[in-house]
Amino acid sequence: MKEATYYPGCSLHGTAREYDESFRGVSKLLEVNLHELEDWTCCGSTSAHCTDEALSVALPVRNLNLAGKYDREMIVPCVACYSRFKAAQQGAKEHPEYLPTPYEEKVAVHYALDFFCDSSMIEALKTKTAKPLSGLKVACYYGCLAVRPPDLTGVKQYENPDHMDRLMEILGAEAVPWSYKTDCCGASLVMTRTDIVITLSQKILSMALEAGADCIVTGCTMCHANLDTRQASLSDASGNKNKIPVFYFTELMGLAMGHREVKKWLSRHVTDPIKLLSSKGLL
Repeated sequence: MKEATYYPGCSLHGTAREYDESFRGVSKLLEVNLHELEDWTCCGSTSAHCTDEALSVALPVRNLNLAGKYDREMIVPCVACYSRFKAAQQGAKEHPEYLPTPYEEKVAVHYALDFFCDSSMIEALKTKTAKPLSGLKVACYYGCLAVRPPDLTGVKQYENPDHMDRLMEILGAEAVPWSYKTDCCGASLVMTRTDIVITLSQKILSMALEAGADCIVTGCTMCHANLDTRQASLSDASGNKNKIPVFYFTELMGLAMGHREVKKWLSRHVTDPIKLLSSKGLL
């Protein structure tokens, strides 16, 4: 049994509950014992680093100090949180004056996708895959923060990453080649510049369909929200009535491993994914 500290972040306790539940579900199947970080607080996400540089470092470091009390790596599903933690680790070294107490780096922080793509996790997944996702064509959408900036993420193929593609293929799906896997969806501009989000998101959706994908797979709560929840308005604006389901990669992992709560996770999606999976004989 592998032990890991789990930092869910705000979204996974709210708008992205299906990501939280599927992450916990597949972790249990893969014999990863998650310990949710006790007394965790918001990492600051977009707001802090846009308004107060010192706060953008101090907020994540508080959580890192809490996690540092335990001899465990920390897994972060929300890629926005992950990005803030990695930036704060660097910022704490460059600006110790931002912190009320000294910071000593004691905990390794991993993005959930990277964690599950580790070789040991991949081998465990191969033995646990009970129902391969045969016939399902997926467009793997990494977004911005999962791979960039590379000096923080350590991802070498940051322009054309392929680790989620390989993960999906191990599950039995076909990862289609396409050129928009790291393009921005507009992220948190959804409230302030909806026009930008509509333009960028519509391009990603239409390009995934053009590439022959049945669905899009992501690990970012903001990307999922923009691409899943806004398809009705995006279609109205563009005249394109095609709908394409958007999954969290952990949901498809759970499906392939035969988790009993997959339908509950998928029922929270706005763009219905159940019809597609049923047509493929996967549900």
